[in-house]
Amino acid sequence: MHTFNSVCVVGLGYIGLPTAAVFAKAGLSVTGVDVNKNAVETINSGKAHIVEVDLDGLLQGVVSAGTLKAQTEPAEANAFVIAVPTPFKGDHAADLSYVEAATRSIAPYVRPGNLIVLESTVPPGATDKMVEWLEAERPDLKQVGGAGTAYYAAHCPERVLPGRVLIELVQNDRIIGGMTEACAERAQALYETFLRGECFLTNARTAEMAKLSENAFRDVNIAFANELSLISDELDIDVWELIRLANRHPRVNILQPGPGVGGHCIAVDPWFIVDAVPQTAKLIRTAREVNDSKPETVINKVKKAVSRFKDPIVACLGLAFKADIDDLRSSPALDITVRLANELECKVLAVEPNIVGLPKALSDTEVQLTDLTNALEQADIILLLVDHREFKRVPAKSRSEKVVIDTRGIWR
Repeated sequence: MHTFNSVCVVGLGYIGLPTAAVFAKAGLSVTGVDVNKNAVETINSGKAHIVEVDLDGLLQGVVSAGTLKAQTEPAEANAFVIAVPTPFKGDHAADLSYVEAATRSIAPYVRPGNLIVLESTVPPGATDKMVEWLEAERPDLKQVGGAGTAYYAAHCPERVLPGRVLIELVQNDRIIGGMTEACAERAQALYETFLRGECFLTNARTAEMAKLSENAFRDVNIAFANELSLISDELDIDVWELIRLANRHPRVNILQPGPGVGGHCIAVDPWFIVDAVPQTAKLIRTAREVNDSKPETVINKVKKAVSRFKDPIVACLGLAFKADIDDLRSSPALDITVRLANELECKVLAVEPNIVGLPKALSDTEVQLTDLTNALEQADIILLLVDHREFKRVPAKSRSEKVVIDTRGIWR
């Protein structure tokens, strides 16, 4: 049985920070590493720099207990977990520069027998590259056997839902892909320090593809719903009623359409598959194109509504990529608001109850971040982009005399 006393988690974002906190709660000595000094200071004060249910309370406990500390440089540990972003480049290829930088940063601290786990969502073959980068910095490890002998390396993709991260980190099953069987077993021992779900062991490349497949599956199904909404618009059909009725079939479960697809996973990961096998991933590519085109449809609807007024005020409700979180990554709601701010010659208001300041993407515009009450009073056109709980409670009389464009179907 392999035992772990200490973990170094590199990347303290939406996945890395909760993961570090859960390890610390399990009794391990955890060093969290992030290049963002403000984030490090906030974490060391016992608070989270991101919004996630119950995370502040957990952080306060583990920081005060001394089991979690944050810093800008790595430290020696039994295990290293890399949880840094993997955006895509302009050609939709995965940008692994953060993974490479993180790998090279921990190289001086790795000792024989240590475990290195890549949690970042990556294309097939990325864990092999991580090993190559590590061994380029530490040829001594390669000389005595490399991964599986001198040290252990694995890929264990996260599969949690924002807003339920702390619950799902513990309860969800995990896929663990080792560079060797021994690597997978060593990684399993690490996650079993806190995991209640089951571990399924495989090789690294299959684990990488499994995470991409999960998100591509969801993306394809969302694209079907979004395409139905486009078809319904042309045929003068209420898509929400259409889907509700179709879902009465016992083997049909159509998802709900929206203004696009956002977040760092579903809006990004399927492209990694397309980039790996561009001639074969035809359905996955088409789904991405359908979902990426949806914001343009919403923008055109707003422009059509604006043309009916002399000096209208447009209120964009929601900037996050999904309900009741502060995560703006790849958010179609934010992208739509930015486009409207740049392309409309009228006043644009933004309402996002989960943030306190205007995001960088809107900093060079004249968009005003305001509260829901003020937006409803001022606006001539209300564009509902995110189904936040606050928006669901808006009474019908508050919007009865407005032009409403509801991309989520919550005000039907």
